[in-house]
Amino acid sequence: FLDFFSLNFQGMNNQYIRREVFCCETCHELKSFWEKEISKQTCYRELEEDRQEKSALRKLREEWKQRLEKRLRMMDSPDEKEKQANTLD
Repeated sequence: FLDFFSLNFQGMNNQYIRREVFCCETCHELKSFWEKEISKQTCYRELEEDRQEKSALRKLREEWKQRLEKRLRMMDSPDEKEKQANTLD
């Protein structure tokens, strides 16, 4: 890698060559760092999704939602209103 820069930048100061090499190494390190961070965050997200799927809270919410929908249907249905009125009389 240094040979490439020394061939292409023979007239330039060595300070610039080191800066270019340092920049490339830093870019690689930054890319590697962010790939690891993304991988960690993906794992955390997947673990949280698994935890939520196993949670009883979701099931309870679904059951209550179904109960409320059933109750609303009963209240909106005219036949059900008559049945309720007859049972109250």
